Amino acid sequence: MELLSRIADAQKEAMKARDTARLSTVRMILAAVKDKEIALRTSRQEMSEGEVLALLGKMVKQRQESAKVYVDGGRQELADKELAEVGVIETFLPKALSAADVEAAIGAAIAEAGATSLRDMGKVMGVLKAKYTGQMDFGAVGAVLKSRLG
Repeated sequence: MELLSRIADAQKEAMKARDTARLSTVRMILAAVKDKEIALRTSRQEMSEGEVLALLGKMVKQRQESAKVYVDGGRQELADKELAEVGVIETFLPKALSAADVEAAIGAAIAEAGATSLRDMGKVMGVLKAKYTGQMDFGAVGAVLKSRLG
């Protein structure tokens, strides 16, 4: 898988450059992927690239929430560390779509799924997740879908 090889290459580069902060984050990514693969071992051996992207997106969201909590608690140095990790993780994610592109993707997904009501929201989200994992915030997309289909 191309994404995992990019992550492994980033680990080697961070080791050579003696960039301990980046190396720590890349190792954390690889450990999370390995943990997820172990959890999935009963059904299959390797994670798909979409699953790895979803895992990376989840890691980014967790760190952003942690950084917010640290800032609220007056621990800016810990928030900075979390945000630095977010920056490293985001280098492996595809470029985020602009607001206009997200709107266009939602419209296309609604048409593709033939959605007419809120009951079809799951179908539309499935289409979007298959095509745009890691490129859009699905929490925000859910709110837009509710307004369009509701």
